[in-house]
Amino acid sequence: MKLLRVGTAGSERPALLDADGTTVRDLSGLVPDIDGALLADDAALGRIRSAAEAGELPALDATGLRIGPPLARIGKVVCIGLNYHDHATETGAEPPAEPVIFFKAADTVVGPHDTVLVPRGSEKTDWEVELAVVIGRTARYLGSHEEALAHVAGYAVAHDVSERAFQIERGGTWDKGKNCETFNPLGPWLVTADEVADPQSLALKLWVNGELKQNGNTSDQIFPVAEVVRYVSQFMTLYPGDVINTGTPAGVALGQPEPKPFLRAGDVVELEIEGLGRQRQEFKDA
Repeated sequence: MKLLRVGTAGSERPALLDADGTTVRDLSGLVPDIDGALLADDAALGRIRSAAEAGELPALDATGLRIGPPLARIGKVVCIGLNYHDHATETGAEPPAEPVIFFKAADTVVGPHDTVLVPRGSEKTDWEVELAVVIGRTARYLGSHEEALAHVAGYAVAHDVSERAFQIERGGTWDKGKNCETFNPLGPWLVTADEVADPQSLALKLWVNGELKQNGNTSDQIFPVAEVVRYVSQFMTLYPGDVINTGTPAGVALGQPEPKPFLRAGDVVELEIEGLGRQRQEFKDA
């Protein structure tokens, strides 16, 4: 299933993208929202599947309707840094021996087509297309890759927007460059895990002002999705509705020759992951 949330910010309603790929179906008569509680409720998910298969879900007029983040009430956003071989190479970093973990606050998450704000004082705002993993079952101390994947509810497109000067040049941890307002567009859909045959064979692409900048594949991940989920569960409990951003392939501004083409107000970024949908954001000054 492709689950989404539509409507004005803060007033989104749950919906489902029909099998035809164009019709949006209203889920508000079945479930209050798309969140961790729903993802952990097999019976509720079963009712959605049954209603969709029976053609019982009313269609929504999606003309001009905003698409919000596909997940409400996110508990935490765990991020994995330097998780593609080609990205580590372009930034001159050694591939890490263990996954690099940092966090984004849940309030950085916005809709896939919402405006992204260039922070005040920013000189090095950068782009990063990433595969997001959405947790569906409480996970702690997972023992195998098979167990890890069994705790995944689905996948989505994430844009891990970063301010590199804040991240790298201002001391401390990476978090200052990762938690600026609007720095995590998510969606358009949450695609349930049963529709993603292999999370390690997904093409990721990103364009800036129409120019292709990133063209990678999750097969190049240093730590695959199953290992990332298993590993993270050794250090923290993952709850339904938590999100893991699993890293970005080569092609970010930081890895380009000087002068590096960091983002400015007026730039337009588009990104997509095979089978998971497409995003588009215009950047504006905060």
